[in-house]
Amino acid sequence: MNMFPNEYRKPKSYMRNSVLISRYNNEAAISDTLALYKVTNLHDLLSNLNFRIRQLRYGLVIWAIVLCPFVIGHAATYTLKNNVQVKGEPGRLTSIVVEPGTAVTPNPDVSEGIRSVLFTDDGLRRTFFSQFQVRTVAPSERENLESIKIDQRVSSAGKRLVSIGAIVRITPFDEYGRRSFHVIGVRGPMQIVQGITEITPRYTKLEALAMKNSIVWESRVSTTSISTNVLRNVLYKQLNMNDAGDRLRIVRLFMQAELYQDALVELQATLKQFPDLKNLDQQSQLLHQQAIERLISEIENRKEGGQHERVFKWLANFPTTGVAVETQLRARDLLKEFADEAQQHKRALDLFESLLEEVTDADMKKKIEPIHQEIKDELNLNTLNRMSDFLRLSTDDTISPESKLSMAISSWLLGAGNINENLAVSASLYNVRNAVREYLATDDLATRQNLLEKLRTLEGSSPANIAMLLQAMKPVTPYEMGETEVPGMYTISIDGLGSKPVEYTVQLPPDYDPYRSYPCIVALHAEGKSPVDQIQWWCGNLNKRMNMRMGQAGRYGYVVIAPKWTRDGKTNYGFTVHEHAAVLLSLRDALKKFSIDSDRVFLSGHSEAGTAAWDIGLAHPDLWAGVIPIVATAEKYIGRYWQNGRQVPFYFVMGEMDGNQLEINSGEFNRYLQRTGFDTMIVEYRGRGHEHFQDEIHHLMRWMRAHRRAFTPEKFTCSTLRPWDNFFFWVEVDDLPEDSIVMPIMWPKQNVRDVEVVAEIVSDNRIRVKTAANKITIYFTPDMIDFEQRVSIYTNSSNTTKAIVPSTEVMLEDVRTRCDRFHPFWAKHEYSRSR
Repeated sequence: MNMFPNEYRKPKSYMRNSVLISRYNNEAAISDTLALYKVTNLHDLLSNLNFRIRQLRYGLVIWAIVLCPFVIGHAATYTLKNNVQVKGEPGRLTSIVVEPGTAVTPNPDVSEGIRSVLFTDDGLRRTFFSQFQVRTVAPSERENLESIKIDQRVSSAGKRLVSIGAIVRITPFDEYGRRSFHVIGVRGPMQIVQGITEITPRYTKLEALAMKNSIVWESRVSTTSISTNVLRNVLYKQLNMNDAGDRLRIVRLFMQAELYQDALVELQATLKQFPDLKNLDQQSQLLHQQAIERLISEIENRKEGGQHERVFKWLANFPTTGVAVETQLRARDLLKEFADEAQQHKRALDLFESLLEEVTDADMKKKIEPIHQEIKDELNLNTLNRMSDFLRLSTDDTISPESKLSMAISSWLLGAGNINENLAVSASLYNVRNAVREYLATDDLATRQNLLEKLRTLEGSSPANIAMLLQAMKPVTPYEMGETEVPGMYTISIDGLGSKPVEYTVQLPPDYDPYRSYPCIVALHAEGKSPVDQIQWWCGNLNKRMNMRMGQAGRYGYVVIAPKWTRDGKTNYGFTVHEHAAVLLSLRDALKKFSIDSDRVFLSGHSEAGTAAWDIGLAHPDLWAGVIPIVATAEKYIGRYWQNGRQVPFYFVMGEMDGNQLEINSGEFNRYLQRTGFDTMIVEYRGRGHEHFQDEIHHLMRWMRAHRRAFTPEKFTCSTLRPWDNFFFWVEVDDLPEDSIVMPIMWPKQNVRDVEVVAEIVSDNRIRVKTAANKITIYFTPDMIDFEQRVSIYTNSSNTTKAIVPSTEVMLEDVRTRCDRFHPFWAKHEYSRSR
């Protein structure tokens, strides 16, 4: 069935080249490329990679034939204090608010004054950030980007679209680069036909086409977010495929878009069609080599993410024909690393066994046997570094066999670099760890008290050792992972508040190992969507041939948790304790069951869930390495908790034409961008509405790699209005003043002052906390104070100097309730204000 009127379906006569279109569809192109590489067993890895490069290394002579591309003008590269780089045409604003219907125009030459809001425009998106976040700025080289105009019947007269309503449906592009965009307008449902009118390496321009009731509208999408099938179809119809120059324009476009695989296929087809261009054979080899180099970079990235089993298989079948020596050496070095690690693995086990045979004490040998078995079963590439000191010192004749055995056991249990030469203590650490695990896993108070008594009798049960054991051990209650339709994806039900259960879905990265700690994304689904939708957004769809998801989260080794956070029968976010609990309890349960790096947990959400992520991120800033609200709205507590935003990085994504969202959010955005101390970035897509913005995922991954949580900040100020928003880093407050509590159902409540928590770690073992709350608990770690010295504590009007003694009970109870094994608190001080 034809979706569009006949007048839209008349291409130029020379554009009809069905042979080329049918031959060079996406799947065929991939197969041809792989045949060139002779790596058919890497088919799915290559077909799911966008072959990207960071710079053009070779001055290719083929571009002498190509028509002149357009040139980007003034451009700059900003390096921010968080080490993120932002590139584009620069501009400066007084505030982020602009008049409705007017464009944000770059103007780098205005005097600074109070214009603290900076932005760059890369043609697709504008990125806003604060001048206070800039570390360096440098002019960027002019970019000679290919731009191919596409003939369409663009609407030049009619109503100009100012904002986009709720999107009902967007059809796929047809072979002419047109699609139907269905939205809810002021007068009800409306259909707008969009057509591709320009393709560049960075963005593709879409414009509304002429219809009976024409709309004037221009938007832009990332070129790499469009199927290369669609791009080829459109380009083949627009350009003259019997002209070598036009064919090479496509090669250049794909190359600059960093789609090296597609560029290579196009160049090979061009050389076959035009034998006189044999002088370009060398360029074909360079493209081929660049694609292979991108492949080895991808393999290195996967290895860094802990996907050792798959990486080894891919390396074993790595191509050798037509591959540069340097690239071959990189592949061989990786294989050699595996071989060396396998040798070290065998040597460690053999050496341990031989040393164990020398132990003459039967009781001691019996104690060590289960440790020996555990090491044999679980020593792998992720834990082999624990044996490094043991292997290094194994040839030292001044160290006794028992001491060497003790070093192996202690470093296995305590982690790399933590060795003990007392065999009795090291053997006892095994029992200490097991008692700790049992304590953390039980809800029974009597059992926990008995375990504390047991720990007091065991050698090596000091808080310092327990802190190391906690970090080195597997999760408290490892999830029993069985066969599932999608490998690594599980739906888990836990107890929520009251009697109502909470569900969350988790997707583990490929080759997940409980001994390796992984970064994590807590992804909140939009209204009308499901947790699985969020898993797919971050992790991609299942590739059945490779039996794994091929999306970005898996590539970079992220665990993705998607809680079912919405209230029954509700589609909007209510700022309630039950919604907060659904998110936070899901995270805590996942921390118990899976190996998650608590310093690299990110919170994200779309639409209403973006608002939820914004609110929860501000309410609990100590939990997150960063928060990513996508098309979120600043409502209720968000405006009152703005100071908390200094303690957690934010990355906002929105559409330029998403109603009046920019105006609604501008107050909070300007607070973040006009004041010091905020790590905030706001990305606005040109001509776009209320969408999910999959285009942004590569930028999000780079931003997340640059961020880690600061667990014990030396100074912070946080605000609260809800009784459950009461834990900030190392301070917990309770018994808030009644006139400062605003429950969601009471919003808005007039003349309410939020409760501030102002805390500071001062030199010379001093701590200051000031708040209107009546109860304060201060938690301590060795990073904050010296436990060997007395501590001066200033809480409101009370001053005290006392010894703070590390406590096993405080530590274990803290880990049991917060579920953060990597940052346990060692001691606490409690203060109550007399009324």
